[in-house]
Amino acid sequence: MATPATPDDANLILRLYEIRREEKMRTARDWYQRNFRPKSMKEMNEVAAPGSTENAYMRQVISYYEMVASFITSGLLNQELYFQSGGEMLMTYLRIRPILAEVRAAYVNPQAFGNLASVGEEYLAWYDQKQPGAKDALMARLG
Repeated sequence: MATPATPDDANLILRLYEIRREEKMRTARDWYQRNFRPKSMKEMNEVAAPGSTENAYMRQVISYYEMVASFITSGLLNQELYFQSGGEMLMTYLRIRPILAEVRAAYVNPQAFGNLASVGEEYLAWYDQKQPGAKDALMARLG
């Protein structure tokens, strides 16, 4: 049986939401959602060239959700409660997922974005379980 959510989980989720509302983070999230859909490292470097503002946006969003995912994988944040309202993490993961193996190889870091990948895959399974058939439509829409 899963551990029930606590008021601390709710408070952490509210704090994470506050951080998402910070002006630079909001700008980065908007850019990521609208523009980041690479199918290769080459495409990633074209849309978010190293040293560019866009690269900073990409890194800010992905590292933010890697951090949030680390709270979940470490048991600090209740996964079930987060999944009920944290859909942007799933979108973030789905956008990096097609190139994750290539990113890991390029940076010689097989663990790069490991928390995000682990939680992202669990989120996909949860999403499919809670809303059968909706996962494929979600992935097509976010692709």
